[in-house]
Amino acid sequence: MNKKSKRKNDLRSSIILLLILLLLLISSTYAWFTANRTVTISQFDVNIEASNGLQISANATEWKAILSNADLASDAETAYEGNTNQIPTSMVPVSTAGATNANGELIIYHGNVSANDKGVYALTSSLEQDKAGTSGKYIAFDMFLKVDVDTDLELTNASSVVMNGNDKGIKQASRVAFVVEGWAEAGAEASTITAKKGGTTAPVYIWEPNANWHTAAAVNHAKNTYGIDTTQSVNGTSVTAVEYYGIKDLIEEPITLDKTHGAAADSKYFSKVTPAYVTESDADGVMKVAEGTTGIDIFSISAGITKVRVYMWVEGQDVDCEDMASGTGISYNLQFQVAE
Repeated sequence: MNKKSKRKNDLRSSIILLLILLLLLISSTYAWFTANRTVTISQFDVNIEASNGLQISANATEWKAILSNADLASDAETAYEGNTNQIPTSMVPVSTAGATNANGELIIYHGNVSANDKGVYALTSSLEQDKAGTSGKYIAFDMFLKVDVDTDLELTNASSVVMNGNDKGIKQASRVAFVVEGWAEAGAEASTITAKKGGTTAPVYIWEPNANWHTAAAVNHAKNTYGIDTTQSVNGTSVTAVEYYGIKDLIEEPITLDKTHGAAADSKYFSKVTPAYVTESDADGVMKVAEGTTGIDIFSISAGITKVRVYMWVEGQDVDCEDMASGTGISYNLQFQVAE
């Protein structure tokens, strides 16, 4: 074989190898989304049941039965001065291990997945920060709850995380967290309670809704990426909730995805998250609750005013967060009442 023919054969081999690698990259699915994919929020409602003396406020001054987007927006007249309500118009996956910083804010990281020099997908992360306005990758806002006596709260089955439009499965990766920032007597100045910050010891309660649903793509993704066996739920039948490991530190050197979950996860960067509340839903997104009940017990508040910071996000470390699930809208709906 002459040199010219050899060069042609070498070139053909290189092209074939390149095409094979490209095909593998295109056909792979993985946790987190590619950079140009977002989850658009087309509806965002918070509904509060003001029964048995329960009242809700966005500023610890004006008390209502229902708070809307306008009440929670950082530039709304009803929001308190100095708030860091973050109500974006779109979301991208982030991750948290559930810890809080000195301001009582969830420590949240944005992950970036890209192929390393061996063609294997690897994860890096950057620290996010709550910021007032309509930008940001997740929802965060303060609400204030007022009761006359010590009260156990219930999250009713009118609370849901559902899809707007084509359901591609991202609702299974959605999370909501309640961070209890502090308490004051009912007669306290509004500025006193709005200034409350729970710090690094603030109680955090994470809710994982829709735990009984997995798409076929998510099932394959869980198996191929993490070696996790789960099953597709096409009719809402119960399946075991899949554990996940939230990011808890800045990742500068890429970590391959097989080292981000379970026993293989580096404890410096990842921590197993055990949600306080895990609920299932029916095909319409209605929360399943025990017979004879109207919801699930969440946490207790004392007589007076309690400041709670609420977070809503798409958890990138959830196996349901994969490329096929992106590009649809999410509706978050919360309804609280006094537990019976």
